[in-house]
Amino acid sequence: MSEREEQPRVVIRDKRRIDPISGTVRVPAGNAPAGARPGVDPSEEQMSEQQAPDGTQPTVVDDDLSRQLAERTEDLQRVTAEYANYRRRVDRDRQLVVDQAAERFATQLFPLVDDIERARDHGDLTGAFKVVADRVLGLLDGLGVTAFGVAGDPFDPALHEAVMHDTSADVDVPTATTVLRQGFRRGDRVLRTAMVAVTEPEGPVAAAPADGTAGVQPGGEPTSGPTSD
Repeated sequence: MSEREEQPRVVIRDKRRIDPISGTVRVPAGNAPAGARPGVDPSEEQMSEQQAPDGTQPTVVDDDLSRQLAERTEDLQRVTAEYANYRRRVDRDRQLVVDQAAERFATQLFPLVDDIERARDHGDLTGAFKVVADRVLGLLDGLGVTAFGVAGDPFDPALHEAVMHDTSADVDVPTATTVLRQGFRRGDRVLRTAMVAVTEPEGPVAAAPADGTAGVQPGGEPTSGPTSD
């Protein structure tokens, strides 16, 4: 080998993953993204690009995060309200179906109850028949159905069906004096009106006319009214 020939150069490659100067993790040249600086962590480079020169985060990022948070919160509130409305609607519909089924079943028992009441009035509600009658009436109680309509109740068109009329001096207001058929209701809902005979008071006093003229008493005699001089 002649002295003119060049000596082979010794190449020393620093394969340490930690930069001894900056203390950061080095990224191998093959794994570094295009345009990345050798020996610089891409995450640090990206962070340095997002940071302002004074080291603070730009307000653009904060505004974007705040907007996204507000949108997600609004979506969550809307979904929660829709689900609550859905649950209330389902519960209401379910209760409506239960009420309708209970009322239909109770309506089918009303003829049996009428027969039971007639047998009670004639003194035939004894023995095994009484046991069956008590069970039928117990079914109505379990459904929340109650009977109404007793002789002496004031007449109410919403509760009573008048099939007979008479007058008497013993009553001051229209009164259900005879109950021909009981009525039934479930809560505030009337399932069947009571069939009654109504007694009205005799000779009701006529109300004075609004114009102040003399009215007429029972018997045809005029009542006293305002007179003019």
